[in-house]
Amino acid sequence: MESATSDEQIVQQALTGDADAFGEIVRRWERRIFALAFGMLGREEDARDATQETFLAAFRNLRAFRGEAKVSSWLHRIAINQCITRQRRAKVRNETGLEQEAEKNAVAFSVPAHVSPAHVAEGQERSEAVRRAVSALPTDLRQVVVMKEFEELTFQEISEALDLPLSTVKSRLYTALRQLHMRLEKFGNGFAAGGN
Repeated sequence: MESATSDEQIVQQALTGDADAFGEIVRRWERRIFALAFGMLGREEDARDATQETFLAAFRNLRAFRGEAKVSSWLHRIAINQCITRQRRAKVRNETGLEQEAEKNAVAFSVPAHVSPAHVAEGQERSEAVRRAVSALPTDLRQVVVMKEFEELTFQEISEALDLPLSTVKSRLYTALRQLHMRLEKFGNGFAAGGN
């Protein structure tokens, strides 16, 4: 299958019975959908499950894809719905989720010799503060932040994926970034304003 083939063309191939076509969609989008799910859920295991469920739901509903939106927007919408469903289930089970899991599963990484332990600790503290601040946002604001700031989707792509007017997407991002700024001010003006 050529890499120049569009996602929409691949979906059409899958609909005509090409067994490998949907696998190509998964290969193209798996990492980004996982990143979105991880940003929304904060737990690697949950993000993996939500990613798998996203592609299963997409495959089951392939005939429902009509091409009005791009395949990427369609997949993002399914992924967000999967994440929201998981978050609701977690609330029902009274799980605290992101904060506890982030503390338990701190990611180990190698540090270059020229980097001071104090600098590493400060970076880890900042990363943890950002994770906590993002996870504390209401779901509708967190969705937009994750999609725009971490997934680097355009406002139009977010609008299509969430089925929201462009103005609402921009308003939610503005509100979310203001809330994050207030939560992160304790790290100093440079960090709160986006500098590292």
